[in-house]
Amino acid sequence: MTLTDPGRIRLFVTSHGPADAPVLLLVHGWGGDGREWAPHAEALAERFRVVVPDLRGHGRSEVPADGHTPLEMAGDLAALLAALGTGPAVVVGHSMGGQVVNLLAVHHPELVRSVVALDPAHGAHGTEADGIPARLAEYREHGARAAADFVDGAFSPGAPPGLRTAHVRTMLGTPDHVVAQAYAGMYTDPGAVGVRPHSEAYLRRRPQPALTVWTSPEAAGWERGTLHAPGSRVDHWPGTGHYLHEEHPRRTIRLIDDWAADRPGRGNG
Repeated sequence: MTLTDPGRIRLFVTSHGPADAPVLLLVHGWGGDGREWAPHAEALAERFRVVVPDLRGHGRSEVPADGHTPLEMAGDLAALLAALGTGPAVVVGHSMGGQVVNLLAVHHPELVRSVVALDPAHGAHGTEADGIPARLAEYREHGARAAADFVDGAFSPGAPPGLRTAHVRTMLGTPDHVVAQAYAGMYTDPGAVGVRPHSEAYLRRRPQPALTVWTSPEAAGWERGTLHAPGSRVDHWPGTGHYLHEEHPRRTIRLIDDWAADRPGRGNG
């Protein structure tokens, strides 16, 4: 499977593992693409059917003139899962992808068994929230070049060699209008859920159990205090950068494997 049209937009998608195995959906973040999940997909395909899309406007998927918001992306993934006939999936997302999979769980609960959100793009508050308008103005003016500066500073000193450069290059290859629209869709558009009060409201609507991993102890403490479905959990991984799943791939693989194995479900082929 490569370029597929589930009825809304053409998405580049790869599928790994047995067609009748429990389904994992792995979703990248802002300015990324599905290649960042390559080691995870390869390892997890031994036990799961692993579906890895490039979100609209990213990677090898279609790039329309507008609609590059987490809510629209969640709708795309709902159409994809329905077209694949997978049944409910364990959905895993990093950063903006974490917001996307949570929106998928809220708006299309029949398609989601549980959620794994890795340093998700929600819960902004304080100085982070105060700086959103200025950052959005910069992204609208300079697009991917400005966003690449954020990416450049998002890694820990112990990150694997080459990881920073790979992500800066991927962000620079993302169309400027996609960068700006996606950021606005996360934080400032009507209905955006990235700022903390709005995040709390939509997380309370999520009916499935969720595992959230934060690199910030403050954010982990905040999310532990929000309302969760039974069986939910919040972890904190200190000393790692924002791209925690790539800085610590084996730890992330074990985390997803253990979480998904505790919530079995079979695909429909």
